[in-house]
Amino acid sequence: MTTENTQKYGAVALVGRPNVGKSTLLNHLVGERISITAHRPQTTRHAVRGIATWGDVQAVFVDTPGIHGGGKRALNRVLNRTARGSLTDVDVVVLLVQAPQFTADDQLALAAAVRSERPVILAVNKIDRINDKAALLPYLQQLPEVEKMAHVVPLSALKGDGVDTLKSCLIELLPEAEHVYAADELTDKSERFLAAEMIREQLTRQLNEELPYAITVEIEQFDVSPTGYRIMAAIWVERDSQKGIVIGQRGSKLKAVGSRARERMSELFGVPVHLEQRVLVRRDWSDDRDALHSLGIGD
Repeated sequence: MTTENTQKYGAVALVGRPNVGKSTLLNHLVGERISITAHRPQTTRHAVRGIATWGDVQAVFVDTPGIHGGGKRALNRVLNRTARGSLTDVDVVVLLVQAPQFTADDQLALAAAVRSERPVILAVNKIDRINDKAALLPYLQQLPEVEKMAHVVPLSALKGDGVDTLKSCLIELLPEAEHVYAADELTDKSERFLAAEMIREQLTRQLNEELPYAITVEIEQFDVSPTGYRIMAAIWVERDSQKGIVIGQRGSKLKAVGSRARERMSELFGVPVHLEQRVLVRRDWSDDRDALHSLGIGD
Protein backbone atom coordinates (compact mmCIF):
# COMPACT_ATOMS: atom_id res chain seq x y z
CA MET A 1 0.00 0.00 0.00
CA THR A 2 2.77 2.43 1.02
CA THR A 3 6.45 2.07 1.78
CA GLU A 4 7.29 0.63 5.20
CA ASN A 5 6.57 3.00 8.11
CA THR A 6 5.31 5.70 5.73
CA GLN A 7 1.88 7.12 6.46
CA LYS A 8 -0.40 8.93 4.07
CA TYR A 9 -3.05 11.43 5.09
CA GLY A 10 -5.28 13.85 3.19
CA ALA A 11 -8.69 15.35 2.63
CA VAL A 12 -10.97 14.29 -0.21
CA ALA A 13 -14.00 16.28 -1.37
CA LEU A 14 -16.97 14.37 -2.82
CA VAL A 15 -18.73 16.72 -5.24
CA GLY A 16 -21.49 16.47 -7.82
CA ARG A 17 -25.03 17.53 -8.57
CA PRO A 18 -27.83 16.75 -6.09
CA ASN A 19 -28.90 13.13 -5.61
CA VAL A 20 -25.96 11.58 -7.46
CA GLY A 21 -24.88 9.34 -4.54
CA LYS A 22 -22.20 11.29 -2.66
CA SER A 23 -23.52 10.47 0.81
CA THR A 24 -23.96 6.78 -0.03
CA LEU A 25 -20.37 6.67 -1.27
CA LEU A 26 -19.04 8.39 1.86
CA ASN A 27 -20.86 5.93 4.10
CA HIS A 28 -19.45 2.98 2.15
CA LEU A 29 -15.90 4.34 2.30
CA VAL A 30 -16.12 5.03 6.04
CA GLY A 31 -18.01 1.84 6.87
CA GLU A 32 -20.73 3.62 8.88
CA ARG A 33 -23.80 5.73 8.09
CA ILE A 34 -22.27 9.10 8.91
CA SER A 35 -24.04 11.11 6.21
CA ILE A 36 -27.80 10.92 5.76
CA THR A 37 -29.23 9.52 2.56
CA ALA A 38 -32.61 9.73 0.86
CA HIS A 39 -34.06 9.59 -2.63
CA ARG A 40 -34.52 13.35 -2.70
CA PRO A 41 -32.29 16.12 -4.06
CA GLN A 42 -30.39 18.39 -1.64
CA THR A 43 -30.70 16.10 1.36
CA THR A 44 -27.11 17.01 2.34
CA ARG A 45 -26.89 20.60 3.63
CA HIS A 46 -23.56 20.56 5.44
CA ALA A 47 -19.99 19.62 4.58
CA VAL A 48 -20.09 16.36 6.54
CA ARG A 49 -16.69 14.79 7.20
CA GLY A 50 -16.14 11.07 7.45
CA ILE A 51 -12.81 9.52 8.44
CA ALA A 52 -11.49 6.27 6.97
CA THR A 53 -8.26 4.61 8.09
CA TRP A 54 -6.87 1.84 5.88
CA GLY A 55 -3.66 0.71 7.55
CA ASP A 56 -1.03 3.36 6.83
CA VAL A 57 -3.51 5.54 4.93
CA GLN A 58 -6.04 7.93 6.47
CA ALA A 59 -8.52 9.88 4.37
CA VAL A 60 -10.97 12.54 5.55
CA PHE A 61 -13.91 12.57 3.15
CA VAL A 62 -15.97 15.76 2.83
CA ASP A 63 -19.55 15.05 1.71
CA THR A 64 -20.79 18.28 0.15
CA PRO A 65 -24.26 19.59 -0.76
CA GLY A 66 -25.19 19.03 -4.40
CA ILE A 67 -24.07 21.83 -6.71
CA HIS A 68 -27.08 23.10 -8.61
CA GLY A 69 -28.41 26.03 -10.62
CA GLY A 70 -31.79 27.67 -10.66
CA GLY A 71 -32.42 27.92 -6.91
CA LYS A 72 -33.26 31.49 -5.92
CA ARG A 73 -33.60 31.22 -2.15
CA ALA A 74 -30.85 32.03 0.33
CA LEU A 75 -30.73 28.33 1.23
CA ASN A 76 -29.80 27.42 -2.36
CA ARG A 77 -27.03 30.01 -2.44
CA VAL A 78 -25.65 28.85 0.91
CA LEU A 79 -25.61 25.20 -0.20
CA ASN A 80 -23.69 26.06 -3.37
CA ARG A 81 -21.18 28.19 -1.45
CA THR A 82 -20.69 25.37 1.07
CA ALA A 83 -20.02 22.85 -1.71
CA ARG A 84 -17.60 25.06 -3.63
CA GLY A 85 -15.87 26.26 -0.45
CA SER A 86 -15.12 22.66 0.50
CA LEU A 87 -12.81 22.36 -2.50
CA THR A 88 -10.28 24.89 -1.22
CA ASP A 89 -8.69 22.83 1.56
CA VAL A 90 -8.57 19.31 0.12
CA ASP A 91 -5.90 17.21 -1.56
CA VAL A 92 -8.11 15.28 -3.98
CA VAL A 93 -11.55 15.83 -5.52
CA VAL A 94 -13.90 12.96 -6.40
CA LEU A 95 -16.46 14.17 -8.94
CA LEU A 96 -19.55 11.95 -9.10
CA VAL A 97 -21.73 11.70 -12.19
CA GLN A 98 -24.42 9.18 -13.07
CA ALA A 99 -24.33 7.38 -16.39
CA PRO A 100 -25.88 7.79 -18.89
CA GLN A 101 -26.83 11.34 -17.80
CA PHE A 102 -24.83 14.56 -17.93
CA THR A 103 -26.93 17.58 -16.96
CA ALA A 104 -26.39 21.32 -16.63
CA ASP A 105 -25.84 20.76 -12.89
CA ASP A 106 -23.21 18.12 -13.70
CA GLN A 107 -21.45 20.76 -15.80
CA LEU A 108 -21.48 23.19 -12.87
CA ALA A 109 -19.96 20.54 -10.60
CA LEU A 110 -17.35 19.64 -13.22
CA ALA A 111 -16.34 23.28 -13.64
CA ALA A 112 -15.95 23.69 -9.85
CA ALA A 113 -13.84 20.52 -9.62
CA VAL A 114 -11.51 21.52 -12.47
CA ARG A 115 -11.24 25.07 -11.12
CA SER A 116 -10.03 23.72 -7.76
CA GLU A 117 -6.70 22.74 -9.43
CA ARG A 118 -6.65 19.55 -7.35
CA PRO A 119 -6.31 16.07 -8.84
CA VAL A 120 -9.82 14.99 -9.87
CA ILE A 121 -11.09 11.43 -9.96
CA LEU A 122 -14.21 11.05 -12.08
CA ALA A 123 -16.47 8.47 -10.39
CA VAL A 124 -19.26 7.24 -12.64
CA ASN A 125 -21.85 6.08 -10.14
CA LYS A 126 -24.91 3.82 -10.27
CA ILE A 127 -23.52 1.52 -12.96
CA ASP A 128 -25.63 -1.26 -11.40
CA ARG A 129 -28.62 0.41 -13.08
CA ILE A 130 -27.12 0.05 -16.57
CA ASN A 131 -28.06 -3.22 -18.24
CA ASP A 132 -25.85 -2.72 -21.29
CA LYS A 133 -22.36 -2.09 -19.87
CA ALA A 134 -21.05 -1.58 -23.43
CA ALA A 135 -22.87 1.77 -23.40
CA LEU A 136 -20.47 3.06 -20.72
CA LEU A 137 -17.49 3.60 -23.05
CA PRO A 138 -19.28 5.94 -25.51
CA TYR A 139 -20.70 7.82 -22.52
CA LEU A 140 -17.24 8.29 -20.97
CA GLN A 141 -15.71 9.33 -24.28
CA GLN A 142 -18.21 12.15 -24.79
CA LEU A 143 -17.85 13.66 -21.31
CA PRO A 144 -16.29 17.15 -21.37
CA GLU A 145 -12.74 17.57 -20.05
CA VAL A 146 -12.41 13.86 -19.30
CA GLU A 147 -8.75 14.10 -20.36
CA LYS A 148 -8.10 16.31 -17.31
CA MET A 149 -9.16 13.59 -14.87
CA ALA A 150 -6.48 11.81 -12.86
CA HIS A 151 -8.56 8.62 -13.00
CA VAL A 152 -11.98 7.51 -14.27
CA VAL A 153 -13.69 4.88 -12.09
CA PRO A 154 -17.08 3.30 -12.84
CA LEU A 155 -18.72 2.16 -9.60
CA SER A 156 -21.86 1.49 -7.61
CA ALA A 157 -21.75 3.30 -4.27
CA LEU A 158 -24.84 1.38 -3.15
CA LYS A 159 -23.52 -2.12 -3.88
CA GLY A 160 -19.81 -1.42 -3.44
CA ASP A 161 -18.78 -2.43 -6.98
CA GLY A 162 -15.66 -0.52 -8.02
CA VAL A 163 -15.16 1.13 -4.60
CA ASP A 164 -11.90 -0.79 -3.99
CA THR A 165 -10.59 0.58 -7.30
CA LEU A 166 -11.50 4.09 -6.17
CA LYS A 167 -9.67 3.51 -2.88
CA SER A 168 -6.54 2.42 -4.75
CA CYS A 169 -6.66 5.58 -6.88
CA LEU A 170 -7.06 7.74 -3.78
CA ILE A 171 -4.16 6.05 -2.00
CA GLU A 172 -1.97 6.83 -5.01
CA LEU A 173 -2.88 10.54 -4.94
CA LEU A 174 -2.88 11.26 -1.19
CA PRO A 175 0.28 12.93 0.15
CA GLU A 176 2.68 11.42 2.67
CA ALA A 177 1.78 12.82 6.09
CA GLU A 178 1.13 11.64 9.62
CA HIS A 179 -2.42 10.69 10.60
CA VAL A 180 -4.45 13.31 12.42
CA TYR A 181 -7.21 11.13 13.88
CA ALA A 182 -7.27 7.90 15.86
CA ALA A 183 -7.84 4.80 13.75
CA ASP A 184 -11.31 4.22 15.23
CA GLU A 185 -12.64 7.78 14.71
CA LEU A 186 -15.35 8.00 12.05
CA THR A 187 -16.27 11.70 11.94
CA ASP A 188 -15.35 15.09 13.38
CA LYS A 189 -19.02 15.98 13.80
CA SER A 190 -20.56 16.05 17.27
CA GLU A 191 -23.24 13.63 18.46
CA ARG A 192 -25.56 16.62 18.74
CA PHE A 193 -25.09 17.33 15.01
CA LEU A 194 -25.55 13.67 14.10
CA ALA A 195 -28.77 13.50 16.13
CA ALA A 196 -30.28 16.40 14.18
CA GLU A 197 -29.25 14.81 10.89
CA MET A 198 -30.78 11.45 11.81
CA ILE A 199 -34.10 13.12 12.56
CA ARG A 200 -33.95 14.99 9.26
CA GLU A 201 -33.15 11.76 7.43
CA GLN A 202 -36.24 10.10 8.88
CA LEU A 203 -38.39 13.12 8.03
CA THR A 204 -37.22 12.75 4.44
CA ARG A 205 -37.85 9.02 4.37
CA GLN A 206 -41.18 8.93 6.27
CA LEU A 207 -42.80 11.91 4.54
CA ASN A 208 -41.39 11.14 1.08
CA GLU A 209 -43.15 13.32 -1.52
CA GLU A 210 -45.13 15.16 1.19
CA LEU A 211 -41.93 16.55 2.72
CA PRO A 212 -41.77 20.35 2.60
CA TYR A 213 -38.53 21.53 0.98
CA ALA A 214 -38.04 24.12 3.72
CA ILE A 215 -37.70 21.87 6.74
CA THR A 216 -34.82 21.60 9.19
CA VAL A 217 -34.04 20.29 12.66
CA GLU A 218 -32.53 22.05 15.66
CA ILE A 219 -31.41 20.20 18.79
CA GLU A 220 -32.64 22.27 21.72
CA GLN A 221 -31.39 20.02 24.51
CA PHE A 222 -28.84 17.19 24.61
CA ASP A 223 -28.39 15.73 28.09
CA VAL A 224 -25.93 12.93 28.83
CA SER A 225 -26.36 10.70 31.89
CA PRO A 226 -25.13 7.27 33.02
CA THR A 227 -28.42 5.77 31.84
CA GLY A 228 -28.40 7.28 28.34
CA TYR A 229 -29.12 10.44 26.34
CA ARG A 230 -32.16 12.72 26.61
CA ILE A 231 -32.63 14.75 23.43
CA MET A 232 -35.18 17.46 22.67
CA ALA A 233 -35.51 18.54 19.04
CA ALA A 234 -37.37 21.32 17.22
CA ILE A 235 -38.49 20.65 13.66
CA TRP A 236 -38.82 23.94 11.77
CA VAL A 237 -41.17 24.49 8.84
CA GLU A 238 -42.36 27.66 7.08
CA ARG A 239 -46.15 27.28 7.00
CA ASP A 240 -48.91 26.15 9.37
CA SER A 241 -50.10 23.71 6.70
CA GLN A 242 -46.61 22.12 6.64
CA LYS A 243 -46.78 21.62 10.40
CA GLY A 244 -49.86 19.43 9.94
CA ILE A 245 -48.08 17.37 7.27
CA VAL A 246 -45.12 16.66 9.55
CA ILE A 247 -47.27 15.74 12.55
CA GLY A 248 -49.68 13.59 10.55
CA GLN A 249 -53.09 12.25 11.56
CA ARG A 250 -53.16 11.90 15.35
CA GLY A 251 -49.40 12.40 15.38
CA SER A 252 -48.70 9.27 13.32
CA LYS A 253 -46.00 10.76 11.08
CA LEU A 254 -44.10 12.43 13.90
CA LYS A 255 -44.22 9.24 15.98
CA ALA A 256 -42.81 7.21 13.09
CA VAL A 257 -40.02 9.74 12.57
CA GLY A 258 -39.15 9.74 16.27
CA SER A 259 -39.19 5.95 16.58
CA ARG A 260 -36.82 5.32 13.64
CA ALA A 261 -34.53 8.24 14.52
CA ARG A 262 -34.27 7.04 18.12
CA GLU A 263 -33.34 3.53 16.93
CA ARG A 264 -30.60 4.93 14.68
CA MET A 265 -29.23 7.13 17.48
CA SER A 266 -29.11 4.26 19.97
CA GLU A 267 -27.35 2.09 17.38
CA LEU A 268 -24.73 4.75 16.52
CA PHE A 269 -24.18 6.19 20.01
CA GLY A 270 -24.31 2.82 21.78
CA VAL A 271 -26.63 4.04 24.59
CA PRO A 272 -30.41 4.24 25.21
CA VAL A 273 -31.93 7.44 23.80
CA HIS A 274 -35.04 9.30 24.96
CA LEU A 275 -36.19 11.62 22.17
CA GLU A 276 -38.82 14.37 22.32
CA GLN A 277 -39.83 16.40 19.25
CA ARG A 278 -41.95 19.45 18.55
CA VAL A 279 -42.84 21.12 15.25
CA LEU A 280 -42.53 24.90 15.00
CA VAL A 281 -43.28 27.45 12.29
CA ARG A 282 -40.68 30.05 11.29
CA ARG A 283 -41.93 31.87 8.23
CA ASP A 284 -39.62 31.93 5.20
CA TRP A 285 -36.58 30.79 7.17
CA SER A 286 -35.03 29.26 4.03
CA ASP A 287 -34.75 32.70 2.43
CA ASP A 288 -33.46 34.48 5.55
CA ARG A 289 -29.67 34.57 5.97
CA ASP A 290 -29.89 35.32 9.70
CA ALA A 291 -32.24 32.38 10.20
CA LEU A 292 -29.95 30.08 8.26
CA HIS A 293 -27.01 31.17 10.40
CA SER A 294 -28.90 30.66 13.65
CA LEU A 295 -29.93 27.18 12.52
CA GLY A 296 -26.32 26.27 11.72
CA ILE A 297 -26.75 26.03 7.94
CA GLY A 298 -23.77 27.33 6.02
CA ASP A 299 -21.45 27.19 9.02
